[in-house]
Amino acid sequence: QVQMVESGGGLVQAGGSLRLSCTASGRTVSSADMGWFRQAPGKEREFVATITWSRGRTYYANSVKGRFTISRDNPKNTVYLQLNSLKPEDTAVYYCARRRRIGPDIATMVDYDCWGQGTQVTVSS
Repeated sequence: QVQMVESGGGLVQAGGSLRLSCTASGRTVSSADMGWFRQAPGKEREFVATITWSRGRTYYANSVKGRFTISRDNPKNTVYLQLNSLKPEDTAVYYCARRRRIGPDIATMVDYDCWGQGTQVTVSS
């Protein structure tokens, strides 16, 4: 069983940066697409970014494109999310997950499993 552990969240002022990490244990995830999602208070969980395993292709939600960067280090079984130019509306709990099913829409949450416990990102104005 794969377990994800997210870290790197915190409190930051608007315009600041954070780097989130997601490390998998139990089994390697080097051959799986990996994604980040987030959930703000009172809102549904939403797609943020995904990186494919084979060519490292990246996909982003429009709301974070140009500000966030997803990357991976397969030998370390770790996926990163660099958050730049943060805005108060980026405040949320950020989760990573493994994409277990390749469907037509990379942002479909039900295609992901092995969710971590999340890491809180709070952006003050």
